[in-house]
Amino acid sequence: MVQDYAAARENMVENQVRTNDVTNLAIQDAMRLVERERFCPPGKEHLAYAEVEVEYAPGWFMMCPRDVAKLLEAVDPKPGEKALAIAAPYAASVMVKMGVEVVARMPTETAGPLGAALQPYCTAVELGSPAVMSEWGPFDVIVLEGAVPKALDIWIAALAVGGRLGVIERTGPVGKARVYIRAQDGTIASREVFDATPALIKGFAPVPTFAF
Repeated sequence: MVQDYAAARENMVENQVRTNDVTNLAIQDAMRLVERERFCPPGKEHLAYAEVEVEYAPGWFMMCPRDVAKLLEAVDPKPGEKALAIAAPYAASVMVKMGVEVVARMPTETAGPLGAALQPYCTAVELGSPAVMSEWGPFDVIVLEGAVPKALDIWIAALAVGGRLGVIERTGPVGKARVYIRAQDGTIASREVFDATPALIKGFAPVPTFAF
């Protein structure tokens, strides 16, 4: 049976996005258009609009729609801004539909499995590559799909004045989505925005904690 993906996208927005206090209409409209199933491996397309993470390459996961929507609303991308999407194929596509100039960067090992779905704006490089930051930055928006123990300094340094970095920092069972913002005077402020439990991005080990 062929799945009605257009209906699934509408249900996703109505039941996973709007009900989780994502009120940005541009995000809602873009999520109704992006074919999330394109980023799923063969045989997993039926998971595209479920409330789950989808493993699109060994050890690499697309965050659930609710988490992507809330993270994008927190960084508030606007048409004409320049964004860096790190290991974030779905978030990158949503921002493109919103009129954002997106530089999407995926780890080398995921380029093959994702194939043409990442084109024309995705290139495979290392996640913390200084070359990417210096060549393409600074950025108005930076987002990651997945959790890390702590945002890398190199990502924060790549923010333009007024730029926002959205990242889920996780060192235990529950992670915290945090937005870093570069103020007009160059200083960095941050705030927590919501709880989430995505998998750690491959290569980012949990921070050791002491326990009796």
